[in-house]
Amino acid sequence: MAKRIRDPDVRILAALAATLEPDYTDQDDPWADSPFGWIKRRPSRQVGAIAEKLVAGWLATRDFDVARSPDSQADRLVNGKRVEIKFSTQWASGGLKFQQIRDQNYDAILMLGLTPFDAQCWAIPKPVIMRKWGTAGGPQPQHGGQAGRDTAWLAFQADSPPRLDGPIRRTARRRGELTREVLPGEELTASAEHRN
Repeated sequence: MAKRIRDPDVRILAALAATLEPDYTDQDDPWADSPFGWIKRRPSRQVGAIAEKLVAGWLATRDFDVARSPDSQADRLVNGKRVEIKFSTQWASGGLKFQQIRDQNYDAILMLGLTPFDAQCWAIPKPVIMRKWGTAGGPQPQHGGQAGRDTAWLAFQADSPPRLDGPIRRTARRRGELTREVLPGEELTASAEHRN
């Protein structure tokens, strides 16, 4: 239920603010009508938790066994595998940037990238991440200096993920059947349909 403004001076200020709003809002904001737009407006400290819940919920609807990790070294256990979840919304450049990648105790990184009206998800086994750390197309140090080499990011255009010479797998729902190898000998399998 919306609160009503009773004070006449506050009503005048609210009316003036409403007339000024179009001058200060981006009329071409691609996220304005997006079902994911609200996530971009949340404080950064909340976005990671939202992403973890989105991924866990999506995987659960696809019959994956998803549980919270017993420690902070991974975000979730997916079919018994330790999974670190990374998230990015599309930047103004059109790219995605998955940040705070670290050498922790996980089996794979699952990266969820959102554009205003689409979602893509990639899974990369940890050995591939570590082998490509700091190389062209691989995770790059996120902070400067020698101490900054313990944290990396992976940036790319959504339509052209990096070739990491390993099983980076797009797990999003474009091709009907979702079956992607995440670790040698392990498959995540679920059925999905493409919906616009």
